[in-house]
Amino acid sequence: MGSGIKVFAPASVANVAVGYDILGFALEKPGDEIIASFKDSPGLEITKITGAGGKLPYELDRNTAGFAAKKLLEHIGETDRGIAMEIHKKMPFGSGLGSSAASAAAGVMAVNELLGRPLEKSQLLPFAVLGEQIADGAYHADNVAPSLLGGIVLIRSNTDLDVHRLHVPKGLYVAVIYPEVEVLTREARSILSKQVDLDQLIRQSGNLAGFIVGLYNADFDLIRRSLEDVVIEPQRARLIPHFYEVKEAALNAGALGCSISGAGPSIFALCDNTLTAEAAGKNMQEVFDRQKIKNQLFLSAINQEGAVLL
Repeated sequence: MGSGIKVFAPASVANVAVGYDILGFALEKPGDEIIASFKDSPGLEITKITGAGGKLPYELDRNTAGFAAKKLLEHIGETDRGIAMEIHKKMPFGSGLGSSAASAAAGVMAVNELLGRPLEKSQLLPFAVLGEQIADGAYHADNVAPSLLGGIVLIRSNTDLDVHRLHVPKGLYVAVIYPEVEVLTREARSILSKQVDLDQLIRQSGNLAGFIVGLYNADFDLIRRSLEDVVIEPQRARLIPHFYEVKEAALNAGALGCSISGAGPSIFALCDNTLTAEAAGKNMQEVFDRQKIKNQLFLSAINQEGAVLL
């Protein structure tokens, strides 16, 4: 086995309250690392997995990183190339922070880099989305796109991956609390109503538009008024113990807005400076500490790089 390359792909916050399946942003940490190297025998093979507690399969078709890389190799006609892949999980499973997306993004980028970068980074997105689809059965890029490309990302259409990075105003910072309770993505999707009230649609559309305008104008007051999810959050909040108490604690600390990260159970609080984010994070953490619920706090600027070669 020859020398390899290592890629890091970060965690991400999807939905961002007002953009179910169409908004996401990347964190600085945590994230996953993938090492890819050439081997003598033909074909792609996952040779090592760490940090997963035996939960991840080695079979390519059942592994998000392996499947993403496999689809890339099929696309560029390199399926016989001997490549060994190591997966090093450095973020929690089922956290609502895009764990499977980070693996898929890192996997496809690692193989692309190893082969001399036959595709541009943005061209890797379809293969990474196919990889993440294995995890929850849905074809959506609100975790994968920011994890791969960085920044705050709007997906105008998941079907054809019409993806656009949005402006990130100076000072925007986030506190994310991960309570160690289980929320399965498939279950979190299954409880959602297929019907949306017209008044809810109007309010949510206005909030989404306001949030985007607020980003471009660095209008934090507009962002604050817009970060209200009237469709998804009310349906999913019951899956996360003490959610509304945690949300109130973040808002009391001055957060611009607070909602569920992805399918949960992680909760994010967007803030206009680091001090507010630290205070919001401390307040959120104290709620879970009082309830004797183990938790992890992540403080981060918006990661503008996404997946990177280490």
